[in-house]
Amino acid sequence: MSERRKFEFAGSDGVTLAGLLELPDQPPLATALFAHCFTCGKDIASASRISRALVKRGYAVMRFDFTGLGGSDGDFANTNFSSNVTDLIAAADHLRGEGLAPSLLIGHSLGGTAVLTAAHQIPECKGVVTIGSPGDAQHVSAQFACDIDTIEKQGEAEVTLAGRKFTIQKQFLDDINQTSVTHIGKLKAALLVMHSPIDKVVNISEAERIYLAARHPKSFVSLDDSDHMLSRAPDAEYVAEVIAAWATRQIKLPEPIERPKVPAGQVSIRERDGKFMLDVFSDTHHWIADEPVKFGGANAGPGPYEHLLASVGTCTAMTLRMYASRKKWPLTNTEIVMRHDREHVRDCEGCENKPMQLDYIDCDITLHGDLDDDQRKRLMEIALKCPVHKTLTGHLTIRTKQVSSDVSA
Repeated sequence: MSERRKFEFAGSDGVTLAGLLELPDQPPLATALFAHCFTCGKDIASASRISRALVKRGYAVMRFDFTGLGGSDGDFANTNFSSNVTDLIAAADHLRGEGLAPSLLIGHSLGGTAVLTAAHQIPECKGVVTIGSPGDAQHVSAQFACDIDTIEKQGEAEVTLAGRKFTIQKQFLDDINQTSVTHIGKLKAALLVMHSPIDKVVNISEAERIYLAARHPKSFVSLDDSDHMLSRAPDAEYVAEVIAAWATRQIKLPEPIERPKVPAGQVSIRERDGKFMLDVFSDTHHWIADEPVKFGGANAGPGPYEHLLASVGTCTAMTLRMYASRKKWPLTNTEIVMRHDREHVRDCEGCENKPMQLDYIDCDITLHGDLDDDQRKRLMEIALKCPVHKTLTGHLTIRTKQVSSDVSA
C-alpha cells in the first residue's frame, strides 16, 4: 500500500507552497521531483497518473503547486519563469532534508523547461525528463500573443489561459525573454525527451531544439498520437513505464534485498547503508528503521524510540479493541498519542553526587463511542494491562550474546 504525505515548504520569496510526496510500499528505488505545466497544478490528471504509475514501479514522487497556483500561497501575477525554477530548487532542498534527495527531475510542458534549468543547481540529479516541453520559456508567450502589446504598454493584462483568467505582468515577459537553450549543453545528467508529433500546443520542433542542444547521454521517445495534456490514462501510464525503464540505466539503483528466513515470533535486523539505515524482517513483513538526517541518518524510516512507542501504542490499542469487542461495548475508535521523555530525579539518595534520569513514556488515549463513565474507567484500567506495557514495566532482562558470522540468522 503506497503512502501519501501532504506537506508545506517555503518557496521563492518565502511563500508557503503545497506539496505531495507519494511513496511505494517498499524502500524507493529513487526519488523523482515532478514539475507541472504552465498555470496547471500538482493535481492535474496527467501529473497524478504519471506519479501514481511511477510509485507503482517503486519510485518515490514529489509534486507541488508553484507559487500562486493550487494550494500554494502567493500571487501568480508576481511570479515568472525564474521564480518557478527557485520553487523547484526549494522543493529539492525539502526532499534532501527528508533524506530523499531527487535523482530524477521530470517536467511536463513548461515544467520540463524549468527542470532543465533547475537541474544545474540540484547536484543529486542524474536524469532529466521533459514531456511536451519547449526549448526555452519564451515559447509560452504564444499562449497570450494577442495581449503582448497591452502588457508592454500598460505593464500588465488579464489573459485567458485554459479557460481561466490570469494577470500577466511585463516582468514576466522580460524574464522569459532572457531564456535560451544554451545551458542545456552544460547539463550534467542524462536527458530523456518525450514529445508527441501531433502536439498542437508545443510543436515537436521544440523537442528537436532540446535534443540538439544537449550532449550525450540523451534519448528521444515519440508519444505518437498523444495530445499535449496526456489526457488519456494509457498515455500517462506509457510515459511512466518508459521513464521507469530508462531511469534504471541512469540512476544507481539499490541492489535487490535478499530476504532472510525468519521464524514466526522473531525479528531479523540488517544494516543497509553502513550508517543507520536498517532492514527489519519478520516472518511475513519487511520495513526500514533509520535515524533523522540531523543525527547522520537518511530519515528513511522510524527510529528506535519511535519503534518502541509504536510497539506500546499499537499493543494498547489492540488490547482495548479485544476487550471492548468481548464486552460488546460501543467503542468505535481509539486514538493514541505516544511520547518519550527523560526527567531529572531530584529527590533521591545520592542525587547530589550523581544526578539521575528517569525515562517516561506518556500515553494519551482518546476513546470514541457512546461509552458511559464506568466503561471508560474500565477501559483505561485495561490499557495498563497491554502485554508490551507489562513486559517493559516488569522484570525485564535482555540477554545479549555474540553469534559467529558464519551462522545464518
